[in-house]
Formats: sequence, C-alpha cells, structure tokens
Amino acid sequence: MDRLKQLESFVAIATRGSLTAAAKAEGVAPAIIGRRLDALEERLGVKLLLRTTRRLTLTHEGSAFLEDCQRLLVELANAEASVSAGGVKASGHLRVTAPAGFGRRHVAPLVPRFHELHPEVTISLNLSDRLVDMAGESFDCAVRVGDLPDSSLVSMRLADNRRRCVATPEFIRRNGAPRHPGELSRFACLSLSSDASQTRGWAFRVPTDDGEHEVIHLKPTGPLDCSDGQVLHDWCLAGHGIAWRSTWEVEAEIDAGLLVPLLDEFAAPPNGIYAVFPERKHLPLRVRLWLDFLKAQYARPEFWGGTIAALPTTKEPPR
Repeated sequence: MDRLKQLESFVAIATRGSLTAAAKAEGVAPAIIGRRLDALEERLGVKLLLRTTRRLTLTHEGSAFLEDCQRLLVELANAEASVSAGGVKASGHLRVTAPAGFGRRHVAPLVPRFHELHPEVTISLNLSDRLVDMAGESFDCAVRVGDLPDSSLVSMRLADNRRRCVATPEFIRRNGAPRHPGELSRFACLSLSSDASQTRGWAFRVPTDDGEHEVIHLKPTGPLDCSDGQVLHDWCLAGHGIAWRSTWEVEAEIDAGLLVPLLDEFAAPPNGIYAVFPERKHLPLRVRLWLDFLKAQYARPEFWGGTIAALPTTKEPPR
C-alpha cells in the first residue's frame, strides 16, 4: 500500500506541478506528499524531481518513470473496474478527438469496428490539428502524436512514432540521394510552412567528434511548402521533392516501392503515439474498452500497412 501511495503521489506531483496542488487533490497535507516522494526517491536510488522554491522539474529518469507509473495505475484501475463491472455491457456516448491526418488514416477506420463490438456505445469523432481543451469540450479521449505538453491529463503510450525522409525512385534517379543530413540543403525539400506547428524542423541523430551521438534539428527548404501534411505527402508521391514524414503515413508506400527511405542511419529516436484522457478515479467502461481496443490494434505490425480489413470480426466478450 505504501508503494502504491508513493507512485500515486509522484504522478500527482508531476502532472499538477506542485506538492501543494497534489496534496489538495488527494486531500492530505503537503508534508505527507513530500515524505512519500522522498521515500520513493530513496527506495529507487534516483532523483525523480528537481525541486526549487519556485518550480518542480522532472529529471530524465523522472520523465521515463512517470510514463510507466501512469500506465501501471491505469491498468490497475482497469483491472479493478473489470472485476467490479462483472457482466455489465458498455453503453453511453464516447467522444474522441485526434489529429486530422492521423485520425483519417488510423482512428476513423477503427470507430465503426469498435461500434460493431459494442453496439450500445455511440461515438463522436472529432478530427482537428488544434490542441483541443478536453475538459472544456467534454472529450473522453484524445489520440495525440509526438511529444506531449505538460498537463494534468493522463497518457497511455500506444505505439512508437518514427519519422523518415522519403522520395520517389524517379526523384532519386533524377537528383541523386543525400548521404548525410547536411546535404539536404542541395535538394528540393518539401517542408511545412512557417505557420504550421512543426517548429523545430527535421530531427536527425548524428555522430559527434567524441564518438557519441546527438540529435540535431534542420529546416530544409525548397521551392514548395505547405501548412498541410497531406499535401506534402501527395507532392512527395508526385516526385516533387524529399519529405520528412511519419512512418504511419508512408509505410504502405514504402512497402509498395512507391517511396524510398533516405538517411535511415541518421533517424532520430522515436517519440510516441498516445491516448490522453482526463484523470479520473474510475473511467467509464466504454472509455476503458476503447483504450484497450486502440492499444491492441496499434500493437499489430500489419496495422500500419493500412490493413484494416484484417481486424478481428468476432465480438469481444462482455467485461
């Protein structure tokens, strides 16, 4: 019990930003929260949070541990709720939001199938590239791609999100291929325009003089740019330049030979595809089943090739 309380308090501190806010949420004194954090760090032998009089900052170990703790606490809550729910069927209305491009390809095709499995659940899917206010707009779950901003929301990692440079075979025949990220300046690159959300540019992992590696960010340019990622994808398929796209967007074209990956040896470490939802003591059954469904589908390697038809057709037993 003490270990579980330590984990719960650590997650509350990290997501709410202060011992005072975490203590208020749990209904205890800040000193108790502080003692739990101290005991957890002492037991693990690592510093999870750097504390000053003004702010709390997660260490590298703390960031990694936070994700694991959130996942474990969600799975524990799901296990308890599944037992207490018995044979109750999921019902009610489920509101989901996702980025437009990713949502069209990898969320929208799953929604009708989930409804087939749980016909008493109605579903609204919102596709938008803006960062929605989940609580203010009453969303149950958001699917988000990439690094997550700090917030009081709970996240569950569903899959890795990798990015790759790609071009058509014809473009490479006409123009050659870069052998190092620094050579991209000599090629026509298809980039998001300055008013889009990709602020840091294309990320690559390159060797340093001391034999280590570092992640660098470049902003290649070319005669064409656009604020819409789908347009960049279409331009790349038409042979107009090199694009830096997520594997979920180009994996099928790579497998079909329509696009060729470039500079894979310099690929940056992956970030994640996450399900994000408000912190609650007991998630509704429909939300828990949706989260389990997403995670199960995204864990299937063939899913990312666009094989929606291969999804299971039998209904899951009531939980």
